[in-house]
Amino acid sequence: MSVAQPADVKRDVVDFAVVGQWMEERGLPGGPFEDVVALGGGTQNIMLKFRRGGREYVLRRGPEHLRSKSNEVIRREARLLEALNGTDVRAPRVIAANPDETLIGAVFYLMEPITGFNPQTELPEPHASDPELRRGMGLSAVEAIARLGALDHRELGLEDYGRPDGFLERQVPRWLGELESYTQNEGYPGPRIPGIDAVGDWLERNRPAEWTPGILHGDCHLANIMFSYDGPEVAALVDWEMSTIGDPLLDLGWQLATRPEPGTTGAALVGLLGAAGGLPTAAEMVEHYGRFSTRDLSAVDWYTVLACFKLGIVLEGTHARAFAGKAPRQVGDFLHAITLELFERAQRLI
Repeated sequence: MSVAQPADVKRDVVDFAVVGQWMEERGLPGGPFEDVVALGGGTQNIMLKFRRGGREYVLRRGPEHLRSKSNEVIRREARLLEALNGTDVRAPRVIAANPDETLIGAVFYLMEPITGFNPQTELPEPHASDPELRRGMGLSAVEAIARLGALDHRELGLEDYGRPDGFLERQVPRWLGELESYTQNEGYPGPRIPGIDAVGDWLERNRPAEWTPGILHGDCHLANIMFSYDGPEVAALVDWEMSTIGDPLLDLGWQLATRPEPGTTGAALVGLLGAAGGLPTAAEMVEHYGRFSTRDLSAVDWYTVLACFKLGIVLEGTHARAFAGKAPRQVGDFLHAITLELFERAQRLI
């Protein structure tokens, strides 16, 4: 049967006739594509929600103008999420995936829609007026990454999903190399980040000697988590682009490093929730993580410092690109201010 192309979707982005046939070949119900709507997200990846044959779907693919690694990122995401199907980790549930980039010009997968809200852009009632509920959100986020880190990646068929050997040893040189690469942006004066050498040296000297590999989300701040409308529980961890097999305690450090502190520029990263506050303390977050994990938490400050170091350098990349006109100058300055705050936090911890 012929399939009408939704007027708001370019055929060279998603050809619904091709996708429709592909779905039917996998036993999914046919019929017209209804209620097609684009969903926003933290990246430029395309997500389209639609209904077909009485079932709702979300299609996810790379951006319209694919970057060099876009297809591989989506391919990896789909593989990981398929492996997580059936576990107690709250993540998008994959319905079907197409790793072949030639079908519509990009790798894509279909997942079940998530019923929940992103606290960066939405804070409904009763969450907005109940600080205890917001505290519960922070604890639920910690539980979610603890449960993820407790999974055996080998049992899930993810032995080759990352390179855990030497993972911690690679971190400081890897990200200092990334920082050095930013100097290729015309006009960028170089990183003006007080304390970066001291923080990098401290990380190298105090690196944990023993750790157990596991699944790492890689970017699990609160703006990359959807929450239930009915309570404080996590509905799903989203945006798995930085996931790998590494040391899952870096996810805990990431949440501690990005915990919004009222009055700071960094609180704006979590938008409405960051402004509202009421989140658990760092000590409460660490204690709660320990309820769902057998990992040694004695070096949690090291992981928090590493998260400050890594995220600060990631954000500095936009600052550097802004000098070359590749990103808005206002955004670059905003993210640079957060980088400085992250390194200030790291220096307090060391």
